[in-house]
Amino acid sequence: MSSASLLRLLLLAALWGGSFLFTRYTVPALGAVPTAFGRVLLAALGLMALVALTRQRPAFRGRLGAVLVLGVVNSGIPFCMFALAARVLPAGYSAMLNATTPLMGVLIGAAAFGERITGAGAAGVLLGMAGVAVLAQAGPVALGMPVALGIAACLVATGCYGLAGFLTRRWITARGGLDSRLVALGSQWGAVLALAPWAAWQAFSQPGLAARWGAAPAPVWGALLAMGLLCTAWAYVLYFRLIADEGPLKALAVTFLVPAFGVAWGWLLLDEAVTGAHAVGGGLIALALWLVLRPAPARP
Repeated sequence: MSSASLLRLLLLAALWGGSFLFTRYTVPALGAVPTAFGRVLLAALGLMALVALTRQRPAFRGRLGAVLVLGVVNSGIPFCMFALAARVLPAGYSAMLNATTPLMGVLIGAAAFGERITGAGAAGVLLGMAGVAVLAQAGPVALGMPVALGIAACLVATGCYGLAGFLTRRWITARGGLDSRLVALGSQWGAVLALAPWAAWQAFSQPGLAARWGAAPAPVWGALLAMGLLCTAWAYVLYFRLIADEGPLKALAVTFLVPAFGVAWGWLLLDEAVTGAHAVGGGLIALALWLVLRPAPARP
């Protein structure tokens, strides 16, 4: 990997790891659904500006509907689930659980898309689930129903990420592909359309919510702005550039780095505890990712 790509990789991991910190910080002040909605709205506006600046013609070639639905699966639901989990889980927890995305991809691919599970893939899934169990049972947050539901929400989010990869291949790549900027832009608007009714319903059904928004300090809005423009819109640009320059396999190396950044940001800026459970659970998940993402051995 070139030095420029390595720098992009580290920056991308720092941004995606930081998104869990920002979510944990904004949700208590703004609410879970409004936080997720604000994130995708700002990301959509940022990507719209990028497309305009680069003079990219918005030609979806009959696939706009598919891209919008992808946005619901790949952004709308996951961002909302992570925001709900942030009410009870430390940022480091969510970042580690986010790393189970490739493991979910293995399970979903076998269950719904006819993919074959290799021995390494099966071992990776088992190790990954063991890592989640260690984090849940021995971590610094006492395991109870709220924490269990928070962990379940994170796993729903990673399941959506895993599903979105297969849907993208079937709906976009297999039909000739689209410019990655258009896929990113359309998907964020799909998430906006999906979350807007829920955010509006909460605003009208909870009279005190608007007062909470008005009382939110400037750093909360700054965190939401950073989450939408930096951790989502700009992160998409970095990720697709990595894929173009280094290929998808090397770009997936970011999966190993995001949990480390997520735990570090939470420790440095939110005073979240770091315990042996982070090392053991995170180590098991990292080993599981290596088993799932390593290149298949060459056949003689």
